Amino acid sequence: MRARMALSHVGISVELREILLSDRPDELYAISPKGTVPVLELPDGRVIDESFDIMKWALSQTQTDWMEIDLDKQLAMIKVNDEEFKPWLNKYKYHERHREHPQKFYQGKCAEILSTYETILNTNSYLMGKKAQWTDVAILPFVRQFAHVDLPYFEKKFISLNQWLEGWKGSGLFQSVMKKYIQWQPDHVPLIVSF
Repeated sequence: MRARMALSHVGISVELREILLSDRPDELYAISPKGTVPVLELPDGRVIDESFDIMKWALSQTQTDWMEIDLDKQLAMIKVNDEEFKPWLNKYKYHERHREHPQKFYQGKCAEILSTYETILNTNSYLMGKKAQWTDVAILPFVRQFAHVDLPYFEKKFISLNQWLEGWKGSGLFQSVMKKYIQWQPDHVPLIVSF
């Protein structure tokens, strides 16, 4: 989602190959042996197979207002999200696979980080202040995933963060990347999209 949002924001069209993770085609592994999504193959043959790196590449292709405010601080927040929050989030979502602690433990670890965002959003519209930045979009999908595990808990505990999330979910940018596409097959005509 965040890679698509960055591509949409800067207006880059791509050939989309929508896949099901339960039915990964050989062509995916031919491009990226990891077999994970998203994957972006550039015209020169380079492959970018991490959503953060796809965002970084897309935003480097043009001037963007998403990188106007304290880029070092933005990158530090994204690093905490990707390296600390995401692992706790995965354990929270899939707690039955991580029985060394109860789900509430993982929820609490996630909440420690989300509380930082809540504090910022108590007095700001976005995580970097008054204007949407790269950080907001980089963190958004993971906040959304957390919220969906126990929505009543999230809405009660994180009022400002929930308002921020709902604002993004109602945005044209978010809506542009949420369209459903049919599963790609090798014999399909290439589908060029500008999210």
